[in-house]
Amino acid sequence: MSVAVEKLITPDIAKPARYLGNELGSVHKPWDEAKIRWVLTYPEVYEVGASNLGHIILYNIINSQPRQLCDRSYLPGKDLAGKLRSTNTPLFAVESKRDLKEFDILGFSLSYELGATNILEMLDLAGIPLTWEERNHESGFPLIFAGGQTATSNPEPYADFFDFFALGDGEELLPEIGLILEEGKRAKISREELLLDLVQVPGVYVPQFYEMNADGSVAPKRPDVPKRIIRRVATPIPAYSIGLVPYVETVHERLIIEIRRGCTRGCRFCQPGMLTRPARDVEPDKVVDAIEKGMHQTGHREFSLLSLSCSDYLSLPAVGTEIRNRLKDENISLSLPSQRVDRFDENIARILGGTRQGGLTFAPEAGTQRMRDIVNKGLTNEELLRGIKTAWEQGWDKIKLYFMIGLPGETDVDVLGIAETVRWLRRECWAKGRKTLSFNLTVSNFTPKPHTPFQWHSVSTSEFKRKQEILRQEFRRMKGVKVNFTDVRISAMEDFIGRGDRSLAPVVRRAWELGAGMDSWYESLDKAFAAWGKAIAESGLDWKYRQVENGEWNVMEGEGKDADSRLDAPLPWDHMDTGIDKRWLKEDLQRALEAITVPDCSFDGCSHCGVCSPEFGHNIAIEAPPIPKFSGDFVPNTTKAQKLRVWFGKKDDMALIGHLDLMRLLDRTVRRAKLPISFTGGYNPQPRISPANALPLGVTSSGEIVDFELTEAIDVEVFRQKLTQILPANIPVYKIIELDVKSEKAAQVLESAEYHITIAALNTQPNVTQWQNWVDIINNKDEILWEQTTKSGKTYLVNLCERLLELELIPENSNFGDSTAVLRYLGKWRNDGTMLRPNQILFMLEQVASEEFQLLHIHRNRLVLAV
Repeated sequence: MSVAVEKLITPDIAKPARYLGNELGSVHKPWDEAKIRWVLTYPEVYEVGASNLGHIILYNIINSQPRQLCDRSYLPGKDLAGKLRSTNTPLFAVESKRDLKEFDILGFSLSYELGATNILEMLDLAGIPLTWEERNHESGFPLIFAGGQTATSNPEPYADFFDFFALGDGEELLPEIGLILEEGKRAKISREELLLDLVQVPGVYVPQFYEMNADGSVAPKRPDVPKRIIRRVATPIPAYSIGLVPYVETVHERLIIEIRRGCTRGCRFCQPGMLTRPARDVEPDKVVDAIEKGMHQTGHREFSLLSLSCSDYLSLPAVGTEIRNRLKDENISLSLPSQRVDRFDENIARILGGTRQGGLTFAPEAGTQRMRDIVNKGLTNEELLRGIKTAWEQGWDKIKLYFMIGLPGETDVDVLGIAETVRWLRRECWAKGRKTLSFNLTVSNFTPKPHTPFQWHSVSTSEFKRKQEILRQEFRRMKGVKVNFTDVRISAMEDFIGRGDRSLAPVVRRAWELGAGMDSWYESLDKAFAAWGKAIAESGLDWKYRQVENGEWNVMEGEGKDADSRLDAPLPWDHMDTGIDKRWLKEDLQRALEAITVPDCSFDGCSHCGVCSPEFGHNIAIEAPPIPKFSGDFVPNTTKAQKLRVWFGKKDDMALIGHLDLMRLLDRTVRRAKLPISFTGGYNPQPRISPANALPLGVTSSGEIVDFELTEAIDVEVFRQKLTQILPANIPVYKIIELDVKSEKAAQVLESAEYHITIAALNTQPNVTQWQNWVDIINNKDEILWEQTTKSGKTYLVNLCERLLELELIPENSNFGDSTAVLRYLGKWRNDGTMLRPNQILFMLEQVASEEFQLLHIHRNRLVLAV
């Protein structure tokens, strides 16, 4: 049964469009025709989850399967969560608006160590028991599983909460799971029998069939399940990255296409680099086709190429140049979230940005050559300088750099080397008449991760604080450098949970009960740290946490047999078969201690890590194709050949789209419809789309006006057809007229606005005569004063009667039995601030009736322009 979302998602909820499920790219499959119904639940707010590439890919893949339906759900904001609890309403899926308990399977993304508290919050809001054991005692609950990097690396701290884990890439794994669920549902087998079928699938880990030994290791409880669970590997398919274009602004306002999965650089601190081997390049022509198709389907202004190290995709300059050439006239730009400074050159600089040159980020990681060799960064001082200098010469005057402290073998000299490196780079990138290069630094605390050579290392929080203070003193005297430090409390908590065993599950649950959640968000940090600290203390495991916090779990300080015994001790994640040989990790740790580097096996020979095999495949590194001739940057076409004025409406749930989101929607609509829009000039050209006036959130309308200026004349009816084909159904187009290109914009000639407002009397039940009497009194009034406050805090009096042009009661639309009435009013409405707003009509009514009223609904009927 669907949840009555219309009673929950009201304008008083922050960004209500988060929960509508009607975005471009959303899939609405018939509920009754689906055999298996999924929900992919991203345990973060919508703005994070809806723009996550893995979430989009798996959503599209499952919905492409016959007889399978996939919906979505996200962590609701605190306001909606409070409403759900106060009304005893379960958390729902955004497309079908159905209770999460109605689905067959719920999948969570567990992408960082502290994210499980958000998952528990979502399960609790959905009314689903938190542990598999509780769910096994009752029938009717969906299967709950988790995937993602943290789930793949060490699922043990979260084993109590999930029926199973999906390890590694999900593109092939999830459809296989869906087929088993469909067959199991048809055969009506038990929950345990279904999980026994699932555990035979490579990549599926069912923790209830395993137990923890006294030494912390994990072994099967029964002979018919695998001893080790293999990580699944899949080749990226860019076509599945296209889709889900939210109305609200998200953290990634762009099309994202994966160009390379896996990294073989061998950075010893990097868990993703170990957990995604082997490296797999995507064919350049598939990348180009996906970007061109995706930009036209989504209407985005920016695209991003995604990889753990984009610069290691040898086809990057050719692909970037080809796309920039193909979309030259569409004002698009390219961003790269991760790239290596040693591969940054003029070719990459040329394809980045566009008319809007974005930021540039590199990660030297360490400040001295010795430390970069210890972590196997594969970066020399000469390469670092060459890359930074190339960026400076190509026009960047501000660059972001990432460094880490607390790395194995680090000394104070290495810490000071961070400041010295930055000082040296600024000195080398200086020229008379040029702006001096500035840096924005992020200095994070190294957190050891499972399945890396540094998984046996640890650093005390006091040592982190001491090293942070060393750097603060150094940078205090340095101009042009801004430094941000990661909170050491987050690092300690991530370390404690990330390398923990099954005994931590009650700690995770207790931390959630005490208020932990959104732990990676700065404003939640104090509350989260207090909750985690208390949960650890109550569990009796604080001694174990102190080992981490004090840096006592540190193989670097051991020697001889003592160190060897610690390296050979079982680890909670040893039953996860990631393809990396544990013996090789120990050998690479020894190489780190000796500052011996290992070459990148994609290009310089095998490093014998053990991953290349029939199960995991081999590296696929595609040779770079020739770089096409660059046809030049986008030059905005500022020609104004035609001006069209469009009258349109905002109906039903589209009223929950704010003004800025509406303008973004119109921009994307013009791009998708391939309309010849004119651009402004300047540094950041914008399409000439000019609304008459902003419509407040939650207000419906049948009279909005927007002007479009085009570079070439187009038939009005053709324009209408192209526009209406792309716009959502609840944004109807009523009328389009052609104007003289030199005519004033609608915003400049706006005079008044007509509204229909629904008002309720709160304490009495007035009849039609009383309502009409109040309206007549207002119409006969010469003065009703309203105190207006400016943005600067100054106040002045406004005579609302001077702004009221017409006011009448609409009896046929009113419901006097429920004490509600509908009023129509026409008031002055100019963009200089001379306006009569609906809440001011309410104020006028309260002044003459000496009653208390409430606005129930606002509808803008029309905007009136000066003739």
